[in-house]
Amino acid sequence: MRIDILTLFPDTVSAVLHESIIGRAAKKGIVEINCVQIRDFTENKQKQVDDYPYGGGFGCVMMAQPLKSCLESVTQNTQNPRRRVIYLSPQGQPYTQETAKRLSRDCDHLVLVCGHYEGVDERFIEQCVDEEISLGDFVLTGGEIAAMAVADSVCRLIPGVLADEQCYIGESHWDGLLEYPQYTRPESWEGRAVPEILLNGNHANIERWRRKKQLERTRDKRPDLFAAFEPATDEDRQLLRELEKEKNRKKLTGPVTYRPAASEDIPRILEIVQDARESLARHHVDQWQGNYPDAARFEEDIRLGECFVLEHAGETIAFFVLSTAPQENYDAITDGKWSADLPYCVLHRAAVAKEYRGSGASQALIRCVEEQARAYGLKCIRVDTHRKNKAMQTLLRDSGFRYRGNVLVDSEPGHDPRRQAFEKILKERK
Repeated sequence: MRIDILTLFPDTVSAVLHESIIGRAAKKGIVEINCVQIRDFTENKQKQVDDYPYGGGFGCVMMAQPLKSCLESVTQNTQNPRRRVIYLSPQGQPYTQETAKRLSRDCDHLVLVCGHYEGVDERFIEQCVDEEISLGDFVLTGGEIAAMAVADSVCRLIPGVLADEQCYIGESHWDGLLEYPQYTRPESWEGRAVPEILLNGNHANIERWRRKKQLERTRDKRPDLFAAFEPATDEDRQLLRELEKEKNRKKLTGPVTYRPAASEDIPRILEIVQDARESLARHHVDQWQGNYPDAARFEEDIRLGECFVLEHAGETIAFFVLSTAPQENYDAITDGKWSADLPYCVLHRAAVAKEYRGSGASQALIRCVEEQARAYGLKCIRVDTHRKNKAMQTLLRDSGFRYRGNVLVDSEPGHDPRRQAFEKILKERK
């Protein structure tokens, strides 16, 4: 790809485009970028490139002759069907990623003409320009910033400029969607943690989460793009259905904290339990379908200092019970084994308020559980859940817990005691 930029400020434009990724690609010969001084092609001693407009008005207009002569110098009077002469103008078609893809695909020589002052002589546009491009509905003092944006966005799509095509395929606007959120070290920054799903190494789940975030972000930030998006896969259609269900749920707009529960928290805890009980019944999960857990159970949990509530914006949104007492029934694990003979704590009873399901509160709950386990001085967490409780199993797996086998739990007489057991060994903090 060769790009010639006709400008009154070639040194400035060249300095920007010959740095970083595009600069390295130019050094390798993958792309060629030339910044040409329009003023060198004037026909008078004053190097004049502009004059007053016919009919009066403010400012000056760039003259056609220097522009045409400059253009001829870079095209050398040859015909190239894959050349495109583009004038950067606020009157042009809005520039999009699709335009960048078209130019990188269909052209091997771009000539970008940078206007200045009050614009350029219309006759030059009529005779020499193939298309006009605008960065948006605003006006700049010149076309240089727009030309650099076009050159950069086109060049990075040329094979070899970036390390791999995956570097841009998942980015904003590639397929009409915005890019998913990105995170790097540290895992926790100012009380905000990296989503656990990105840390557990399950690449299929990570890709699904990222795709869902693309759809969600586009819906929330660019409804115009979202309205035009047409899902082409069953997975996209399923993700859109999930987002529609979650749309009216509350969102986490700030940090989630947790604290030991008190007796006055029990009514709210029981309200969350009842919502969870109804949800489990709808999914035919025979768990919490009797009187368990009841107020007396939580009173005892609170007395032992093992019950905690999560709060967001002054509202209790979830609870959990984390005990350090050994579980005899865990010693009778079948169809597997615990990964290590370590002191452990057990996550017993936990639920999220129904209005916060799908908001990230469940993931926040697991982070709080891990924080409390560390506060206990333990790095091993064990938990069991009903064999049909797929939502809890998915949360545990996405949060880095591993299925270890099966146990029997007799806390609910008359109900299915079979449980799947999971375990997580906490990593040392970096």
